[in-house]
Amino acid sequence: MNCVILDGYTLNPGDLDWAPLERFGTLTVYDRTPPELVAERIGEAQVAMTNKTVLDRAVLEACPNLRYISVLATGYNVVDLEAARERGIVVTNIPAYSTHAVAQHVFALLLELTNHVGLHSESVKAGNWARIEDFCYWEKPMMELEGKTFGIVGYGRIGQAVARLALAFGMEVLVSSSHTIEEVPGLHAAALEEVLRRSDILSLHCPLTEERRGFLNRARLAAMKRGVLILNTARGPLIDGPALYEALCSGQVGGAALDVLCEEPPRSGDLLIGAPNCIITPHLAWGPRETRVRLMEIAAHNLECFLAGTPVNVVNP
Repeated sequence: MNCVILDGYTLNPGDLDWAPLERFGTLTVYDRTPPELVAERIGEAQVAMTNKTVLDRAVLEACPNLRYISVLATGYNVVDLEAARERGIVVTNIPAYSTHAVAQHVFALLLELTNHVGLHSESVKAGNWARIEDFCYWEKPMMELEGKTFGIVGYGRIGQAVARLALAFGMEVLVSSSHTIEEVPGLHAAALEEVLRRSDILSLHCPLTEERRGFLNRARLAAMKRGVLILNTARGPLIDGPALYEALCSGQVGGAALDVLCEEPPRSGDLLIGAPNCIITPHLAWGPRETRVRLMEIAAHNLECFLAGTPVNVVNP
């Protein structure tokens, strides 16, 4: 069996072993693949693996031997599922591998917004502590999380993990979800507009659909509490970027912390990069080594099951 990985660098920049996937046959790994080389690099291979490299209808039609596509991520919008289904190509994804890492990053972002750890560390290193008369100081106001209302939009595995952490910090958790949720002390389901209206902190964990694209817009931002904090580790287009920029500049939104943007990388620039009180990390919440090891192990299991005729985690049944 010939397998091609089209963009292996983000999964394995050199600190992992490809052995879990090499045991199935010939494995060719490309760090990155530009669009014009995708079909050529897949060539006669039966298996293609991709994280963010697009496999559209034209690519699939140019690769007649392709029988299996492994998306090395949870989101699978990079593959034309209808075209794959028409050609009998099985497409799988990697669910639930990054739950704990992303939840951890949500609170790393939140604590940076509320405690400004990086800012104060740099201030100390710049000599500011040595020059003051008092034993302590702070450069920006801090916020205590106990008793705040933490809103969650989307209540899959990551949303649930984030809710548990929010409860541990003593916050009330309000959840907007299309699914029925089990309420526990401190955690309640609510309609989206109520979650937006009542939240001191809002964290997005819903999938990106056409209905959800730009749903956090000017009108909804204006209806939220003044000074609300907004966290996004899901997908950049869930937020209307210019609207969030304006809300940050006006103080309607007190701070935002984002691990995702509408364009990644932001080649053409992004207003939010220069916005006040806005922290941006480069889509790295999934990046701890332990998380990537788990991803590769699940990818190997998916491929093993496909070869055995019992595919799992199929997204185009």
